[in-house]
Amino acid sequence: MIVLGIETSCDETAASVVGPDGVLSDVVYTQEIHTEYGGVVPELAGRAHADKIVSTVRAALSRAGIERPDAVAATSGPGLIGAVLVGLCFGKAAAAGWGVPFIGVNHLEGHLLSATLEPNRPAFPFLSLVISGGHTSLYLANKLGDYTVLGETVDDAAGEAFDKVARMLDLGYPGGPVVDRLAAAGNPHEVTLPRPQPKMRAPRTPSGHRGTRALDMSFSGLKTAVRSHVQSPQRASDADVCASFQQAVVDVITDRIQRAAAQTGVRRVTMAGGVAANSQLRMALESMDMEVCLPPRHRCTDNAAMIAHAGRLRLLDGEAHGLDRGARAQWTPGVA
Repeated sequence: MIVLGIETSCDETAASVVGPDGVLSDVVYTQEIHTEYGGVVPELAGRAHADKIVSTVRAALSRAGIERPDAVAATSGPGLIGAVLVGLCFGKAAAAGWGVPFIGVNHLEGHLLSATLEPNRPAFPFLSLVISGGHTSLYLANKLGDYTVLGETVDDAAGEAFDKVARMLDLGYPGGPVVDRLAAAGNPHEVTLPRPQPKMRAPRTPSGHRGTRALDMSFSGLKTAVRSHVQSPQRASDADVCASFQQAVVDVITDRIQRAAAQTGVRRVTMAGGVAANSQLRMALESMDMEVCLPPRHRCTDNAAMIAHAGRLRLLDGEAHGLDRGARAQWTPGVA
């Protein structure tokens, strides 16, 4: 089965074709219009998707050497609802026009399963960290569609904290890549920063959980500590601030993964999402005494190959959706 995947959940317009032998094409258009605003503007994102969706899908089909796929998969959430609707509506229309099955894919499940698209794919069960500008969650993947949220951020996502620290230092947007580059030249022990624990009376988390779990994470306090240091007379260099901040994030993440492995007995781990491209975080995971499978950097950020792959697995498992499939702003993987 050859599946066309479409992804428009945030600021990447992406289309990909995936078949039995893997990825046949993978086209991503990253919107640069948001840079001047220091973050994604939802209305502008939706308009840019509408402008690029046709050419992006045509390019994916052309590079794959096909005129029509056997099925269409499109992100139907979570994400910016206006942005999601562009790809979702286009995908449903394309499936109807071609007369092929359609399936709406959970964007986070795409990330969660992205490592299973690689040659050294992990076997179930495995731990999966989805870490990006909008999400930071640690899952136990028992099998396709069966995922347990072990822990998640109770405030800022890790990628959001990277962006905010970059904004404090006037480094531009997006902040993750530039903080990573500067950190390579800095001293991670120059600035003393906390490794925050979530408060005991945490608000409702993205998955709907109330209260605090041992594996939950918090990055808002770390961001505030960086701001306090930057405003102090003893302010370190940008490189040292970036290195110290990045080290704190890596320490929190690796601590949760190690504790999750001890809690579940599962020693296979994957990671995806934009922050999964961070060089120090990747090195930290690869040095763990665990079976680690990391997608290449270009498949950590939002892409349609992961959507086509997740949709293909669901379709092969006998699932498909009608053309009344709706978009969701929030959606926990594994929940129907």
